[in-house]
Amino acid sequence: MKLRNLSMAFSGLAGIVLLAQPAGAAVTVMGPGLAQSCYQAAQFNLDAADGIKTCTIALDEQPLTLHDRASTYVNRGILRTRLAETEGARDDYNMAIRLMPDLAEAYIDRGANFITLKNYTQALADLDKGLALGAKQPEIAYYDRAVVHESLGDIRAAYEDYKKAVAIEPHFALAIEQLQRFKVVRRPADPI
Repeated sequence: MKLRNLSMAFSGLAGIVLLAQPAGAAVTVMGPGLAQSCYQAAQFNLDAADGIKTCTIALDEQPLTLHDRASTYVNRGILRTRLAETEGARDDYNMAIRLMPDLAEAYIDRGANFITLKNYTQALADLDKGLALGAKQPEIAYYDRAVVHESLGDIRAAYEDYKKAVAIEPHFALAIEQLQRFKVVRRPADPI
């Protein structure tokens, strides 16, 4: 089936965009300690305020490898995002990128931050960069990119990215839920 012969139908675009929220990608920290606890708070949706405190102590008081320091900034940014501290979260993502410009998850999570600010152009650039750098959880980047495409009115691209997210992670509930809103309708073939 050729893509040009398909169309997507759904109702209430404005309501749909409100349903689709960005997802975050925590970065694994190696070894025991507060930075590991910070990662767990971000990854397993633990108390965000307590997690931020743990991350801050780890950053301020523990000797961390470059990777663990950058990862801890990303993880604290995720926790700050949960508390709607978008500016502080963006500062953390920026610091992680300054420390490790090739840390894909920093771009993906900063992209999610830009989605919450409705800065879709910058969000798309960051999500594309995170994918290009080889994100460890690309399904999250594809999901977030679908949210951006949908917000910009590119429904076909949104649909395709939601599908990619589910193809990568078949149990990705957020993406599955969003895909259920779409109805693919076959159009008659274009005349020759």
